[in-house]
Amino acid sequence: MDITWTPIQKQRLKELNASPVCQQKCFESANERDFAFQDLERQLVAKGRQHLTEFQNNSRRPLLSKLEQRLIEALNLRGFVQVMTPTIISKGSLAKMSVDDKHPLFSQVFWLDSKRCLRPMLAPNLYTLWKDLLRLWKPPIRLFEIGTCYRKESQGGLHLNEFTMLNITELGLPLNERQHRLEEMAALVMSVAGIDEYQLEVTSSVVYGDTLDVIKDIELGSSAMGPHVLDKKWGITVPWVGIGFGLERLLMVKEEAQNVQSMGRSLSYLDGVRLNI
Repeated sequence: MDITWTPIQKQRLKELNASPVCQQKCFESANERDFAFQDLERQLVAKGRQHLTEFQNNSRRPLLSKLEQRLIEALNLRGFVQVMTPTIISKGSLAKMSVDDKHPLFSQVFWLDSKRCLRPMLAPNLYTLWKDLLRLWKPPIRLFEIGTCYRKESQGGLHLNEFTMLNITELGLPLNERQHRLEEMAALVMSVAGIDEYQLEVTSSVVYGDTLDVIKDIELGSSAMGPHVLDKKWGITVPWVGIGFGLERLLMVKEEAQNVQSMGRSLSYLDGVRLNI
């Protein structure tokens, strides 16, 4: 029977961003496997050190920071206004999103006390801004936010407790243009991220119901449109569209990383490179 990597070896190779092909290799003996592991680990460590040297001397900004800047510039050029809203939100704001103590997302929230939590999504604050800006600005109103969200996500290579979301929204557009606008927004973000050959699929969300998701092997973004059942709680009466992306997942796919942790805020990784090398 073919021999595969040990669990410890598999974990180490994943941390060092070994390709899926390398991670799935089989061997005729344990000795052959262990020699191959030592050689592969040596190569991956050398590659990581080279990347960190390049990072120190030339690029000097993490991939996440660079992606944020490119997205801001691209969205500003297309008439979208950036906003920055609080990280701490109220229990009442979440309840307006239907996230009460019976909702599946409720147990994933980081609560600060009985009335406040770290935001698990950007939408509550954007809804709040919409209501005021609809009084002050003529539609269409195009807003976006890039900010940190927090969820007690399940463990694994695709989830983070602290992650970076991009939400792009447009209010006051014709009903018959909503689908097209979502497709345009998705295309813009994927182009800026350098990702092609993605798919748009209709799936179900625990907050918005049926949504149009952006998929390339994994879910990268999710969209919604109004009028929506939640709108009345926020006093919103005009048609709208919105789409959200996890920036770490975009980078994971673009860089062909083996886990999303390497792309996020971390003390173990720097610019995608595991530091225990």
